[in-house]
Amino acid sequence: MPFVLSIKDTYRQAVESATGGKNTVMYDDKGNPSIMVCIPKFNLSDVINGAPNVPHPAFVVNGVVKSEIWISKYQNIVHDGRAYSIPFQDPKTYVTYDQAKSYCSAKGPGWHLMTNAEWAAIALWCKKNGFMPRGNNNFGKDHSATHERGKVTYTYNDNGTTREGRVATGSGPASWSHDGTNEGIFDLNGNVWEWVDGLKLIDGKIYVHQDNNYNTPEGPRKVDGWVDTGVYFDNTTPGDANETNHDVGGDPVLGAERTNPMFTTNPSSDAYYGTSSVAFEALTAKSGFTVPDLLKHLAIAPIDANHGGDALYVRNYGERVALRGGRWDHGAGAGVFALLLSRARSDSSPDFGFRSAYIAP
Repeated sequence: MPFVLSIKDTYRQAVESATGGKNTVMYDDKGNPSIMVCIPKFNLSDVINGAPNVPHPAFVVNGVVKSEIWISKYQNIVHDGRAYSIPFQDPKTYVTYDQAKSYCSAKGPGWHLMTNAEWAAIALWCKKNGFMPRGNNNFGKDHSATHERGKVTYTYNDNGTTREGRVATGSGPASWSHDGTNEGIFDLNGNVWEWVDGLKLIDGKIYVHQDNNYNTPEGPRKVDGWVDTGVYFDNTTPGDANETNHDVGGDPVLGAERTNPMFTTNPSSDAYYGTSSVAFEALTAKSGFTVPDLLKHLAIAPIDANHGGDALYVRNYGERVALRGGRWDHGAGAGVFALLLSRARSDSSPDFGFRSAYIAP
């Protein structure tokens, strides 16, 4: 009897053949496809000089070391309540953190919202391998290579001027992928901020998942099952009671306590008032405080003074859930180490998106 490929098999085979097996097509419980990129296991010592020769946390789930993780090649769209990695689409935006998690987990076992551990692993790999991806961080183009453009899918009015914003997923050149090839993960620099699981602040204190336990219980201000790092984001200057969205001055700084909440009237409020920012590579610790290596492994703290000028934004009051990568107008501040820790889980915006990931159960 002749061997017959189904349409699904043919599509998967075509993608795998074109990418040397680095990409594949995965089908969820509805039979719909997502193009995924394989990230084979590597050790911390492979991406950070002097780090232990043990697997990066992204490859450890519930105590089991995984040989690979699969990351959406593209920022996701949503269809029938599920997340999909498809090229040349306007990425899903106006999505809250909890909605993003739901769209990913609805796809079936092993599917989840990309975690901070997974994002950190890729960012550190990029840095170690000497390739920091460019992207849509300058109104449809890259600020450092303005001839590089994507296909614009969203424009908006900015004080009477029409601006170009989002671009279609994967519509930029290969330099917009994590490894500089068409087989890589696209749009980790700019386009839209991406919600990630496994990192949040509660009144400035940093909580993370144990390793890459993407099924850790979740909920507003819930920390059961999360790792309490014992580290806070403080600020180098005092905050204030001003109830407007404004920079309070100074810089975020790491320490064992929060002495300068950026909003002083209610330092547990989820409001969007005082905030502070610094270049990621310029983040420092208080005098006498040693930053735990875990924060460096998870790209929450810099490993040296060169992270591409990517930006870190913090509010150290209320619950803040992490977003990564920057958006279309952040210029040099966007990139794989860009980190936004100033938004509540209920926030949604035309510049907030996400991507799903998969690990075999």
